[in-house]
Amino acid sequence: MTASPQDNRGFFVLPQRYEGGGYYTYGMPGQGQGQYAHPRMITLLLLVGYQWSQLDRRKFGVGNISLANGAEFKPHRSHRDGLQVDVRTIRKDGREIGCSIDDPQYDQAATAVLIGLFLRHPYVQGIIFNDTSITGVRPSRGHDDHFHVGLA
Repeated sequence: MTASPQDNRGFFVLPQRYEGGGYYTYGMPGQGQGQYAHPRMITLLLLVGYQWSQLDRRKFGVGNISLANGAEFKPHRSHRDGLQVDVRTIRKDGREIGCSIDDPQYDQAATAVLIGLFLRHPYVQGIIFNDTSITGVRPSRGHDDHFHVGLA
C-alpha cells in the first residue's frame, strides 16, 4: 500500500527515492506510510540531504517520522507531530542497511559530520544517539544504530 501524499494535518510524505539529494528512505510501515513530515522537517531533510550530497557520495537513511494524521506510532513515544525523525548511521561500505556503533562498518567520522549538519539548523532541539564521543548528542536506550533528531 502506498501512502496518500497528504494527511488531514496538511503534512506531506517525505519524497521517496529522492534523486537529487543525499538520503534514502527506510522504515515500517514502508512506502512512506511512516514518513509524514511537518513542513519544517521536510525543509530540514531536503537541506541536509543536499549538503550531505556535496560532501559524500554515500546516502544516509531516513526512517520513521510520523504516521498519517498523527496516529500513535508504536513502539515510539514520540513521532506523532512530524517533528522527529530517525536517521541511520553512515556505513563505511555505503550499503543502505542499518549499522550499529559496535559494527566494524560504522563510520564514526562521517556520522559525526552528518550530525553536525543537522545541529547547524536553528530548529533542531536535540539529537539522541548512543555514540557520546560525538559532540552534541545525548544517549538513550535503543539508539545504537540510528540517531533521533527532534525539532522545535
